[in-house]
Amino acid sequence: MFPKTPLANSNISPTTTNKKTTASPTNATLGFIDQLLNKIPLPRWAIYIIFAVIVLLILVCIIWVCVKCCCKSKKERKNKPDHQINLQGVTGSTTTSLVQPGSDDADYGSAKNRGRLLYSLEYKAQELTVGIKQAAALPAMDLGGTSDPYIKVYITPKKSKTLETKVYRKTLNPVFNEHFKFEIDKAELNESTIVMKVFDFDRFSKHDIIGELRLQLGTIDWNHVIEEWKDLSEPSKSEDIILGEICFSLRYVPTTSKLTVVILEAKNLKSMDVGGSSDPYVKVQLALDKKKWKRKKTSVKKCTQNPYFNESFTFVVSFEQIQKVQLVISVWDHDKFTRNDAIGKIFLGCDAAGNQLRHWADMLSNPRKPVAQWHNLFSSEQVDSTLDLKHSVRIPFINKNF
Repeated sequence: MFPKTPLANSNISPTTTNKKTTASPTNATLGFIDQLLNKIPLPRWAIYIIFAVIVLLILVCIIWVCVKCCCKSKKERKNKPDHQINLQGVTGSTTTSLVQPGSDDADYGSAKNRGRLLYSLEYKAQELTVGIKQAAALPAMDLGGTSDPYIKVYITPKKSKTLETKVYRKTLNPVFNEHFKFEIDKAELNESTIVMKVFDFDRFSKHDIIGELRLQLGTIDWNHVIEEWKDLSEPSKSEDIILGEICFSLRYVPTTSKLTVVILEAKNLKSMDVGGSSDPYVKVQLALDKKKWKRKKTSVKKCTQNPYFNESFTFVVSFEQIQKVQLVISVWDHDKFTRNDAIGKIFLGCDAAGNQLRHWADMLSNPRKPVAQWHNLFSSEQVDSTLDLKHSVRIPFINKNF
């Protein structure tokens, strides 16, 4: 019996050794991870939280990429039917060019297509009447596959005033039917060009230019009224001097007769200093009956073309006065040793036009609610000639204007 005992032990020991060998890789991996976690100078629960946050961020990135790809594919699918509709609308048309754009010279589906514009021109008694009738086949500028078009009309090279149509929301074929009048003599007319620029409106960012139409007035036969369709062309970049943009909010409370103007920020201001920058500040002025009435100004922001102000000004203006008052916002470049230079101006009121009138109307139709909007700055000469304000002379030590 003694000889058999070692054999039994020898049979058991290999089995035990095999089990240990089989379990060793898993134990080694767990042991390595445990040693790695012990080397990190953080509590174990903190390590688990950090790991969970990393995994969550990776999942969010993957979901964001998937959503962007889906949106892009949806946008491409939406744009395809638009081109088909435009082509069907033109094919087989027997109407004249005054009713519908012709299909012969339209470039549908091309990147150069900017749409067409139906306008009218009439000149008599030293007055030019420009009619903006309608536009067709404008390109989509918004993500939803539409645009919010409006049109600016002015005469160069003098460019004494710029007039604008109303904004038409979410359409590529707006019908305006608006007329604008310019006083101009025949000699100046022959040397001038009428410009009609189509924009896509955006309340909180820069308005995109869709296209423009330029007509040499000296080459037109004025014996009859001109009315015709024309293709919009690529806008000229050499003519317009970029003065910058300004964002401010308006709030009027009729019960307290308080007008609050908050100057928020400006961007892309014209460089006025030698170093390629400016020291901008903003003047807020009220004019009543073509006379300067009240004014305030912001602080000066040093060496920047994109200043942030967020400064509020309150004026007492009665309900009768708010319908006649003009709000003039002007951006200036401060200089210690020389005269301050005007960078650009803009004015709002019931007798303003375009985006300025729209902003003023939104304020009046939403009492007690701040209404913010971006505006392009115009040259001070253009705004001053439109306002034609009378300059008052203040006598020192006497609070009277003459």
